[in-house]
Amino acid sequence: MASRNVIVGSSVGLHARPAALVAQAAAEYDDDITIRLADMDPEEAVDAGSSLMIMSLGAEAGAEVIVESDNAEAVDKLAELIAVDLDA
Repeated sequence: MASRNVIVGSSVGLHARPAALVAQAAAEYDDDITIRLADMDPEEAVDAGSSLMIMSLGAEAGAEVIVESDNAEAVDKLAELIAVDLDA
């Protein structure tokens, strides 16, 4: 499984617009992709294809999250999105 730790770059964290953009990118893949806060148990990871589940993490700007999937390309794409300020 591919995994990547990334710092949330959006100034508002992973809330409405950033979460929707991440979920939209995840929907481009058929693979299961999850996101969780770095200090959460892996079992608590949420579906990256659901903006509501992403928002439920409460990931603020500067928080460390982990993106995981069997698809390394998907992990890289989502990690790159999460790292930038999607509200800029």
